[in-house]
Amino acid sequence: MFKFLKKEQGVQDEMFCYQCQEAARGEGCTIRGVCGKIPREAKLQDLLLHTVKGVAACSSVLRENGEDLSEVDYYLLDSLFKTITNANFDDKAIIDSIKKGIELRDGLKEIINGKGFKVEKKYKDLFKFKYEDDEKALKYAEKVGVLRTEDEDARSLREMIVYGLKGMAAYTEHAYRLGKESPKIYEHMEKALLATVDDDMGADDLLAYVIDTGKYGVEAMRILDEANTGAYGHPEITTVNIGVGQNPGILISGHDLKDIEMLLEQTKGTGIDVYTHSEMLPAHYYPAFKKYEHFVGNYGGSWWHQTKEFESFNGPILFTTNCIVPPRSKALNYKERVYTTNSAGMEGCKHILADENGNKDFSKIIEHAKKCKAPVQIEEGEIIGGFAHNQIVALADKVIEAVQAGKIKKFIVMAGCDARMQDRKYYTEFAEKLPKDTIILTAGCAKYRYNKLPLGDIDGIPRVLDAGQCNDSYSLAVVAMKLQEIFQLDDINELPIIYNIAWYEQKAVLVLLALLYLGVKNIHIGPTLPAFLTENVTKILVDKFALGGITTVDEDMKMFFGE
Repeated sequence: MFKFLKKEQGVQDEMFCYQCQEAARGEGCTIRGVCGKIPREAKLQDLLLHTVKGVAACSSVLRENGEDLSEVDYYLLDSLFKTITNANFDDKAIIDSIKKGIELRDGLKEIINGKGFKVEKKYKDLFKFKYEDDEKALKYAEKVGVLRTEDEDARSLREMIVYGLKGMAAYTEHAYRLGKESPKIYEHMEKALLATVDDDMGADDLLAYVIDTGKYGVEAMRILDEANTGAYGHPEITTVNIGVGQNPGILISGHDLKDIEMLLEQTKGTGIDVYTHSEMLPAHYYPAFKKYEHFVGNYGGSWWHQTKEFESFNGPILFTTNCIVPPRSKALNYKERVYTTNSAGMEGCKHILADENGNKDFSKIIEHAKKCKAPVQIEEGEIIGGFAHNQIVALADKVIEAVQAGKIKKFIVMAGCDARMQDRKYYTEFAEKLPKDTIILTAGCAKYRYNKLPLGDIDGIPRVLDAGQCNDSYSLAVVAMKLQEIFQLDDINELPIIYNIAWYEQKAVLVLLALLYLGVKNIHIGPTLPAFLTENVTKILVDKFALGGITTVDEDMKMFFGE
């Protein structure tokens, strides 16, 4: 299970990436990413990450000495976010970020020299690269990718830190756009990035950074929760229409609530309806968005269905974050209707920038929508959600009563990601076979595997409680800690909660690290264990946290319920 595919470096058309669950053969993508990333894009992203580490080597020195680094702060977030799976497929955008990073790095180095500060010599290799031309850049990228670390266990721990930081950058970027920041997060990012190139760091040191990344992951999700609820109110129990109306529509995908606020405001009175897609579904749960009559529903399922759903939607699509699937078939003609913004990007698609105040002009999308047909209906009915921590706490008495009466025996955390692999059907079957006295707590697009199933309720409490997006996994942690308090338990692991989490990309990695930091044990992740975990590192996680995988639904039912 823990084989590592050793690739020869230096061949121009090769790549190596194993940061997501769909890593080819469970080992790594070497010819083309399953996500659609080609070798050139993979190498440019490796080079961007290397550049970010060079910036961190300088900014960490200046941060310790009280310098203003506001430009660097956003650069760290945006650049790491661009390298998340399915976020950015635009070479120009990546190259621009590399060049900006080099300019920042060199400028910071001058300030350091001018003030008599010093960067440690062990980071000197981070300052060598200059972007002269594409060919030389791609050649240099081969030296700084994942395979630069020869020891597999060190590589495993280093990459786990990097992937957690990418997830952290995504959540922190959303909060940043709503005016919420935590300086501690930037400081940790810099130190953790440097730990991944520090050959003096042993396994214990790196593991400490892994867990610390979980600690700051909790902080990142906390400030994002404050940002979202402070701007738009606490999510409420909401039924969401999954059918369509008669007007042309705009489909908004991703995770950024600031973008949907601006889009809804600018589409008022235009005759254009706005629909959410995939991870944007939970926007319907926020009170601030309920006032928009043209905010009519959710279209389709999780992100990987988009090649079909975007065709039938007919109108323009706005990607606010990751979860992009580049269309491979020439028969698919929706690409001309795709717009991107923030850290997202796809070559050939129009990108919308914010002005200096963070505002965006969506008039081009609106005018485009007016020329399109209304969406084709692909399903009908409603789904229910809005069970974030504030709403669950409001239901606490009802939940406690059901637990004490024996009507609710277990809570099952089935948060995380969805993806296209066939073995993801496991989660649908698992939900269907759960005992009727169990409640599913979910967040993220994994919910699309079961949120439309007729699972019923327990005394009016739906058996699927959807907290929201993947970043709303924080709500599930808050709920667990609240239940621990209510039931007066010394250990969070004494709660009747089972963790069976589906993972896909780096935000899910951060959620896992956050749960480990909080002391949660016996977490099961699937459908496969990460390719970046070696046998030795996995053993550490199993011994320390009782981390586990999954098998078959029937076998796992016996394991979890003893039936």
